[in-house]
Amino acid sequence: MKFLEYAGIDAINSALVFETPECKVYGRVEPYSCKAAGADKKLYKQIEFKYDPSNSPPDESGMSFRSIISPFGPLDQPASRKTLFYLIGTLNASFPDYDFSDAKPEQFRKEPSVAMVVNSVNATLLNHGNERAVKELRIWDSIDTLIEFEDTDVYSYNPESDSDPNEEEGGGTLWSFNYFFFNRRLKRIIYLTMKGVSYGAPSEEGHDDYSDMSDDDMGVGYRRRGLRYDDYVAGEMDLM
Repeated sequence: MKFLEYAGIDAINSALVFETPECKVYGRVEPYSCKAAGADKKLYKQIEFKYDPSNSPPDESGMSFRSIISPFGPLDQPASRKTLFYLIGTLNASFPDYDFSDAKPEQFRKEPSVAMVVNSVNATLLNHGNERAVKELRIWDSIDTLIEFEDTDVYSYNPESDSDPNEEEGGGTLWSFNYFFFNRRLKRIIYLTMKGVSYGAPSEEGHDDYSDMSDDDMGVGYRRRGLRYDDYVAGEMDLM
């Protein structure tokens, strides 16, 4: 997956890092092209080997477990396996210190509609007192410009706590969510993640004091954490 730069990402992500009386909220929006990076090719081969029914003999009933219906459709279909590959690849790119190669199809869910997800995220922001992101910055207008909601499917990632990077030991995470806005025609994914962390938890590395920083100050380290940033940059995009 290739991380895409575009004008305005700093302003959006800065607004998604804020404090409430109950917790600190850390959120970020990351756009990716579905163009494969070096590490993705190995992942794709792993997923094909694991879920392509031609690699597994049928059971006594004549059925292969890999032909079951997943949130992406039947896994015996290449398009379904490719969607799984894109979502896992996005997680690997967004959390370079983790390996999601073993993430299972049932840990993902296809959401009923874009509108329901937008309303849910807006409710979270408004309930935590962040009207600026919704009403002033109008983050969904920017995201729609990138992904074109009309042709977009939304998936969520709901892993067990021991495989969720938002649930690090001692992290004090109170709630979290992970959404993928996927436009097959554009071959593009917008990854949106957000979590609320208790005040007694250690400071989130890479997120401290962003509310006081300008767009110029925030730089690359905020948009792509870890040392593998260059592996995922595809080029610059401008919303204008």
